[in-house]
Amino acid sequence: MSVDIDWIEPHPHGIYIKPADAWIDSSKPVSKALVTHGHADHARGGHGQVWATPETLAIMELRYGQAIGHAVPYGGEIEIGGVKISFHSAGHVLGSAQILMEYQGNKVVATGDYKRRADPTCAPFEIIPCDIFITEATFGLPVFKHPDTATEIAKLLQVQQTHPDRSVLVGAYALGKAQRLIGELRLAGYDEPIFLHGALEKMCRLYTKLGIELGELRPVMDSDKDSMKGKIVLAPPSALNDRWSRRLPKPITAMASGWMRVRQRARQRNVELPLIMSDHADWDELTQTIKDVSPKETWITHGREDALMRWCELNQIKAKALALVGREEEDD
Repeated sequence: MSVDIDWIEPHPHGIYIKPADAWIDSSKPVSKALVTHGHADHARGGHGQVWATPETLAIMELRYGQAIGHAVPYGGEIEIGGVKISFHSAGHVLGSAQILMEYQGNKVVATGDYKRRADPTCAPFEIIPCDIFITEATFGLPVFKHPDTATEIAKLLQVQQTHPDRSVLVGAYALGKAQRLIGELRLAGYDEPIFLHGALEKMCRLYTKLGIELGELRPVMDSDKDSMKGKIVLAPPSALNDRWSRRLPKPITAMASGWMRVRQRARQRNVELPLIMSDHADWDELTQTIKDVSPKETWITHGREDALMRWCELNQIKAKALALVGREEEDD
């Protein structure tokens, strides 16, 4: 079964909604932009009008200084050019949304990025039945099956507890991953201060302002070396092996990312403790989500499209790959 929809078009820099004259996650400045979430490969400055969740708008303002925008909360509806548009939780990072478009009796869902795992720092993914389902495929290979999050957190805490004279330095991206890691540590009962590289402070403060409880956080710059012994320190991955880390007490390097399943990536970053924690769906979650949504057609983007295309073919689901550019994997 397929569906003939000509009012929405994929282009290299974004997805165009013709009757609304608006773009989803455009990588170029446009006059009307719908934004799924705040990562730089989906949200950028320079747009005219922007529609996004209140949290995504706050993240964009922090990152780009762009305060102009129309806030659409989860479940809220707007209409542009006769297209009914609503935002629904994607489970990726705080404020991340799937965008549902309804026009001429058809429904199209653009997911942006998403995950199905529980996350203490954002709303869970919502299943939205539709005619066309636009899915990411960041981890779209059967080899990618993410382990239980609690198990990875337990590995981190075991290393931290068995090295009271050292710090554990964890690489985590500034938007989403750092805050989720903190939230997961708090759920596991870790109530010690967590130390932050300066590049993570503003986003963590924004999360707290938006109602996400992260516990006591301390800037590394304001802390002496002894106070960080036996403690967990978070930094952007780029800081794991630079001169900044010398201020820490004999740091054990770790990194939280779905890509830590690939041993070569861990070795390239000199990571001693790989933590497999992804903010994207793994292979089983991607395929299960397509089953749950039950679309007539699936569009696949930014990732390993070929394997997911083949899976759709074997399951008699019409599918095609979109050639979107600039979709990065490093925000994981």
